[in-house]
Amino acid sequence: MNSLAGIFFGSFIIGLSGALMPGPMFVAVVGQTPRRGAWTGPVVVLGHGVLESTLVAAVILGLAEFISSSAVLSGIAITGGVVLLVMGIDMLRSAGRLSLLGAAGTGANSGLNRLHPFWAGILTSLSNPYWILWWATIGLGYMVVARESGAAGLSAFLVGHVLADLVWYSTVSVLVAGGSRWLTDGIYRGMIRVCAVVLVFFALYFGWYGYYGIRALNGS
Repeated sequence: MNSLAGIFFGSFIIGLSGALMPGPMFVAVVGQTPRRGAWTGPVVVLGHGVLESTLVAAVILGLAEFISSSAVLSGIAITGGVVLLVMGIDMLRSAGRLSLLGAAGTGANSGLNRLHPFWAGILTSLSNPYWILWWATIGLGYMVVARESGAAGLSAFLVGHVLADLVWYSTVSVLVAGGSRWLTDGIYRGMIRVCAVVLVFFALYFGWYGYYGIRALNGS
């Protein structure tokens, strides 16, 4: 897990699990693709990724001192683990009811479609409470772990996370632009369930990481 490959892979899976859940960014990609083409997804992710890169840069440049305390590290890890666990269980429970077409239809005539895809990527992130909660808990918790490998670890985390968004939303754009029906709701729900199980695993890992840190502080 603490190797660069482990950090990258874990970040990719956790990032993919978040990307798969329908939200404002998904609506923007599906709504704009018929007019703008298959490049819509990557451009939306570019805006989204610039925002997230800024957050990681803040950790490297300024927030690193704040999260250097063992008590803070443990608290962040445990909080992130709890949120991951709740999210994973909720994904498992709701997977059978999720629909890609239903999620896309809710914003077909949204004002998001009038924005340039780059700005849509930024604004849909900033306006999404889930995105803010994710970075305040899960994202920060993962960065606590990745930071043990220095700047390279944080870079592996960021690349894995942004690549997950890029792979998913590029796929969605290509399928929507081509009118493909390959990505059925059944396949989509299966992907949600697999990611949910992985989230539960990482929730337990984060919880163990935080618990171990607390025990070390108490000298036990």
